[in-house]
Amino acid sequence: MARWLLVAAIASAPILSGCGLRPLYGGGSSGSVASALTQVEVSPIEGKAGWLIATSLRDRLGASGAPRYRLDIRLDDQIIGLGVRQDDSVTRERRTLRARFQLVDMTDSTVVVDATAGSDAGIDVVQSEYATIAAENTALERLSGIVADKIVARIALYAQQRRSGTEAPPAVTPAPTPVP
Repeated sequence: MARWLLVAAIASAPILSGCGLRPLYGGGSSGSVASALTQVEVSPIEGKAGWLIATSLRDRLGASGAPRYRLDIRLDDQIIGLGVRQDDSVTRERRTLRARFQLVDMTDSTVVVDATAGSDAGIDVVQSEYATIAAENTALERLSGIVADKIVARIALYAQQRRSGTEAPPAVTPAPTPVP
């Protein structure tokens, strides 16, 4: 059986190498995608969730030098009660964090990426109010990291497509000015 798998892997190698599949972060930290990510400036985002996402994004992007792009983000953070007992107390909550983000090319103020990212987490509501609040905060921290990863992945995809010339045309609308 092991010999059959080895033969199949060797036989499929030429087929897979011709499919055009390339690593997103080819070239490592000096590659074109990684260098494009360092040119993104994260605009301030309101609230605790905004601070968590902005911090996560800055950690992942590793901004250095003069930025070429500005990342504008609007968040929607909701907690909804799901399980309800006969006494109208909630036993389960769902925290949803959604981000609408726009990557703006600061050379001509065009929006080059306009997308959304989001995730949700389930929270058990227990008798201890402190434990429930701690669980809600932990869920927010995890969701912030997940949403930040999705935003960085989408920006990296744009950077790779721009490099290879297969990008969709940028949005025609000028970017809105950030609200202070």
